[in-house]
Amino acid sequence: MELLVMAYALKTSCAKNIIGVIPYFPYSKQCKMRKRGSIVCKLLASMLAKAGLTHIITMDLHQKEIQGFFSFPVDNLRASPFLIQYIQEEIPDYRNAIIVAKSPAAAKRAQSFAERLRLGLAVIHGEAQCAESDMADGRHSPPCVRNTTGHTGLELPTGKQQAPFPGIELPIMMAKEKPPITVVGDVGGRIAIIVDDIIDDVGDFVAAAEILKERGAYRIYIMATHGLLSADAPRLIEESPINVVVVTNTVPHEVQKLQCPKIKTVDVSMILAEAIRRIHNGESMAYLFRNITVDD
Repeated sequence: MELLVMAYALKTSCAKNIIGVIPYFPYSKQCKMRKRGSIVCKLLASMLAKAGLTHIITMDLHQKEIQGFFSFPVDNLRASPFLIQYIQEEIPDYRNAIIVAKSPAAAKRAQSFAERLRLGLAVIHGEAQCAESDMADGRHSPPCVRNTTGHTGLELPTGKQQAPFPGIELPIMMAKEKPPITVVGDVGGRIAIIVDDIIDDVGDFVAAAEILKERGAYRIYIMATHGLLSADAPRLIEESPINVVVVTNTVPHEVQKLQCPKIKTVDVSMILAEAIRRIHNGESMAYLFRNITVDD
């Protein structure tokens, strides 16, 4: 709201261009309709355009297609070069590492890291992941037992329930059953590097680290662009088999670092500053996207 108010103040003051620098774009996970939910990311894009913004600089959107929600240019910068540099310089014997995707949905991003580092790829599949789609969606509402005092008109004299629309039978909704957790790829005796874009609720990462430890990985790293680390994330990381969590400074997390020494920070202010300078001087932005793969 503060950004919207400031942008609208600039718009009413006849500013020529209003450029918003939003390293972590909020609500980026809510970029598709689930059940009958709303697409909050589209709403936020419309609000920013209505407030008067003419350009946005952000980093590692949850889905690249989010850029299509906007009616003005969006520069989606990448943090992967900084994370890859950290792997090469700070992880000893990184040639013995393997890039791990904690879910099939993160496989493309992990594959991009694996190809540029020339390392192997492993994917975790099973009940340890998929927290987004398990949200309460109201499928058990209204409750099965109703305390009614009168005749509802849906009960037959024999006590049997009558279908709301006679002659029409709805398909039975089968309960979701996840397969047993499996790791596709050999992580035994290797350094496991889990790659993702956002680390917020660390439950999935802790579960993935535990299964990797069971399969023989002797060190476990987590690389993510946006380290939200909300709630009890620092405590859970400290008590887990995870050795190091590497995030960028797109989101302030100084308090979490004091609570958990395993959290390390990679500075990405350089690329944001260069993007601002190039836009201000009217220079090309293509240089900032060199060596960026399609899946990154």
